[in-house]
Amino acid sequence: MAYDDLRSFLRALDREGDLKRIKAEVDPHLEVGEIVDRVQKAKGPALLFENVKGSSMPLAMNVFGTERRLAKALGLKGPDDISEKIAGLLKPELPHGFTGFRDAFGKLASIAHVPPRNVKDAPVQEVVLTGDDVNLDELPALFTWPLDGGSFFNLGLTHTKDPDTGVRNLGLYRLQRHDRRTIGMHWQIHKDSRNHYAVAARRGERLPVAIAFGCPPAVTYAATAPLPGDIDEYLFAGFVAGERVRMVDCKTVPLQVPADAEVVLEGWLEPGEMLPEGPFGDHTGFYTPQEPFPALKIDCVTMRRRPILQSIVVGRPPTEDGPLGKFTERFFLPLLKIIIPDIVDYDLPEAGGFHNCVIVSIDKKYPKHAQKTMHAIWGAHMMSLTKLIIVVDSDCDVHDYQEVAWRAFGNVDYSRDLTVVEGPVDHLDHASYQQFWGGKAGIDATRKLPEEGYTRDGGWPEMVSSDPATAALVSRRWKEYGL
Repeated sequence: MAYDDLRSFLRALDREGDLKRIKAEVDPHLEVGEIVDRVQKAKGPALLFENVKGSSMPLAMNVFGTERRLAKALGLKGPDDISEKIAGLLKPELPHGFTGFRDAFGKLASIAHVPPRNVKDAPVQEVVLTGDDVNLDELPALFTWPLDGGSFFNLGLTHTKDPDTGVRNLGLYRLQRHDRRTIGMHWQIHKDSRNHYAVAARRGERLPVAIAFGCPPAVTYAATAPLPGDIDEYLFAGFVAGERVRMVDCKTVPLQVPADAEVVLEGWLEPGEMLPEGPFGDHTGFYTPQEPFPALKIDCVTMRRRPILQSIVVGRPPTEDGPLGKFTERFFLPLLKIIIPDIVDYDLPEAGGFHNCVIVSIDKKYPKHAQKTMHAIWGAHMMSLTKLIIVVDSDCDVHDYQEVAWRAFGNVDYSRDLTVVEGPVDHLDHASYQQFWGGKAGIDATRKLPEEGYTRDGGWPEMVSSDPATAALVSRRWKEYGL
């Protein structure tokens, strides 16, 4: 089973020697970020900073910094555990299209009996601070990179509700600490919480917001997953964890948060309340510019008696985003196949930020099958933000970047096999010449068919490969060679 809360997982890592307790005083201004960046790039242990300058609160970092640790946190052997479970449940009846995607996920949650359950007493409400007692300066926010515009909380799980439908959303956004009671909400254009705020503003209403830190690992993972807006992240978290998430009513806003979180911030967003936010050294590896974003006034802080704040460092990959992105890639393969049955497998390279590039394999059956797959991907929910699609044949391992490069470099006539289109790009994309949309490319690296215009004598050539009998002989005699 997955771990019920952050601290029980940290204790387990401590017992296994996969948690490093740092007792020396560290400065959240640049120093913590430099330490964490070095450790996570070395695939090092989780870190617990017990003496953070300016705060009495320990800071947990690099908690999900390896695939092994993330799998352990979620109670899995690896990401394929869940993808196989999803595929098995969907196999009897494969729905089609985006509606089928939603219905399938609702069915999964129903079958697993994992809707969240409400409780009245919660560890996260052992301490309640309101009004002038609220002081965000006591929480260890990180000033990570030299040109950052301030200190940020990077792993706060933001809860909102659609004012029209009442459907809740759980999202992960960076949060700039403006002062002791105000934080900036970095809600990008494609995010559900931004839409909730826009609806409330049009109605002249303020929007309730709750932000939870140090949540149960399955909840934290669910907040990173790119689910459609009407799929409850807490159903997904329960499905991943194999048990229902305990929820408690907030003290001052009409929202619910994980009862076993470490810290919760509660407040109301007034229509039109904006402040400059950023710059910020983001997961793209570049600074995102300063822009106006909603400013949330915090009216209440609830927490455990001895809380632990959890955060992450993002920047040039590899970072802690890597394992989270790779698990999302594997979890969603069966569901992506519902929308696009042509897909055999796919890979989202971390170097592409998991959304800029997708490598996809297909069992090619007809002319321009690769191009059909490209356009299907560009029409599939948040896959629409993909800037580069490389399509290879099913005998290519999409996770072997050396083999993919060999196919893409050698199997392509770029005057015929390159598709260039325009469409939406990520809010944070700095390469597009204007914000929110730009150019995209698809590379057809599959074998070409005569019907596609490849009419050279002999047709598409065969790849070089060993003689099977000789290969088996050599394998049997390998020790004889002394190699």
